[in-house]
Amino acid sequence: MPEFQTQCANLLKARFPLLYLSTWEEERALAAIRAIAQDPALIKTPRTVYVWKQTTGLSADGRPGREETRAPVKALEVVEQTDEPALFVFLDFHAFFGGPGGRAADAAVVRKVRDLVPALKNARSPKNVIFLSPTLVIPPELQKDVTILDFDLPTFEDIKQVLDAMIAANRQSGRIAIELADEDAERLAKAATGLTLQEAENAFARAMVQDGRLDAGDLEVVLEEKRQTIKKSGILEFVSSDVDMASVGGLENLKRWLKRRDKSWLDAAKRYALPAPKGVLITGVPGCGKSLLAKAVSASWGLPLLRLDIGKIFHGLIGSSVENMRTAIRTAEAIAPCILWIDEIEKGFSAVGGGNDGGTSTRIFGTFLTWMQEKQAPVFVVATANNIDGLPPELLRKGRFDEIFFVDLPTRAERVQIFRLHMNRRLADATLIDGFALDDATFDTLAAATEGFIGAEIEQIVISALFEAYFEDRAVRLDDLLHAVQNTVPLAVTQSEQIRAIRDWANVRAVAATPREHREGYAEPAAAPASASATSPASAAPALAGATASADPAADVASARGGRTVDF
Repeated sequence: MPEFQTQCANLLKARFPLLYLSTWEEERALAAIRAIAQDPALIKTPRTVYVWKQTTGLSADGRPGREETRAPVKALEVVEQTDEPALFVFLDFHAFFGGPGGRAADAAVVRKVRDLVPALKNARSPKNVIFLSPTLVIPPELQKDVTILDFDLPTFEDIKQVLDAMIAANRQSGRIAIELADEDAERLAKAATGLTLQEAENAFARAMVQDGRLDAGDLEVVLEEKRQTIKKSGILEFVSSDVDMASVGGLENLKRWLKRRDKSWLDAAKRYALPAPKGVLITGVPGCGKSLLAKAVSASWGLPLLRLDIGKIFHGLIGSSVENMRTAIRTAEAIAPCILWIDEIEKGFSAVGGGNDGGTSTRIFGTFLTWMQEKQAPVFVVATANNIDGLPPELLRKGRFDEIFFVDLPTRAERVQIFRLHMNRRLADATLIDGFALDDATFDTLAAATEGFIGAEIEQIVISALFEAYFEDRAVRLDDLLHAVQNTVPLAVTQSEQIRAIRDWANVRAVAATPREHREGYAEPAAAPASASATSPASAAPALAGATASADPAADVASARGGRTVDF
């Protein structure tokens, strides 16, 4: 708010005739404008604030306005005739400026506003007009005369003050049990950033009356208010996730890296002068848990998960795609702290530089890159990619993402974890198990039989065995699982060349998501040749260092691991 007050006061003193504030918080904006108009530290000449509504006309200090000033042209005439120092705030005046759907502007009103500009600049007493609307609509005739003022959503401090006041009031009344530690109160206030003060107050009140108490568990109530905001945007999707890190098998290196960045958006991190982490790019073999991990980050960090579909950015009227990207970015920053998930990012930006869309893809990509480089809001971007060759090189340089991780085929230790997760969850009823136990020996046997299998294939093996047992109305046998393994052709066979190419790329450009201790029994590949480092995966040498061709393509592909062996 101090930045807005200073900027607005300077524009008023400089006699900028027409200002425009786009905000849903009408009352908060009016309160700020009235405070500026009467503050001698900000503006030397105090000014009377007149507010225009189509329902009440032009009025000041709560007094009813004259009936004839309900007409916009008549109200503008009164502005022109007023001699005292004054500030005129017109509410919802965008209705006369045209807008989406081909709605035409009111030509008489637009002309009168243009006529008013020199009168305001040359008046004996300082006068300014402020248009205050929830949407920004400026007709072409006024674009050179109107100055846009940013009126940001409430800060964390503003929302924390509301929460503290509600806590104090309800503690005094004794009707609501307040069981909130200081850190939990900070989390609630942080979760409410991106909401208006009214929305935040409603969320806190709803949390209190829901069970007669306010505690750390009420975080979900606040997030529900944010879901409503996301649904209205139409571009981002709010994804509910109950998958935590424990539900993801393997990838311990990446998990440790993420764990060390949890709570980095809280005030406690400021003591270490830590910036909010930008994000992570997770690339690698399809079906190995990249998208699952994005959901797990949201649940583990307790932050809302927003999914950005690049296809929706390009959908709509000609010329609106760049604005759609900006809207998505503004919405994510308003909801911050949050997780922004972009799945298969290479598909969304595959047309960059192609020139077949008039440069739209390039402009959208440039907007996204600039935001990633400069963003200050705690929006943690989790981008996943399968086809490395489809990623523009500008996206991969340092400064865009904090780190690039490569997810390879699961190692034997990771396959044990994946089998344990799926079988313990689906075979919780002991009567469904025949002749084997859910122990280390069983999981090790299955892991040994699934060399080169991805996580998604392992899940389908368990499901196939359950279908077989269900069809015959009996318990599941170990043979059912092994039979499903034999009937599965793994991705390591069908896409062995692509996996080798991805690994060659990852050797010098990405960090392995799997830690060194889980790689025992696998030959580490040497770094790709220097000439390959400047090429795409498609042109990289297909041979795996330390691996020789074998009769089993799956074993051949699984015999070396991709990604630098940096452990966190």
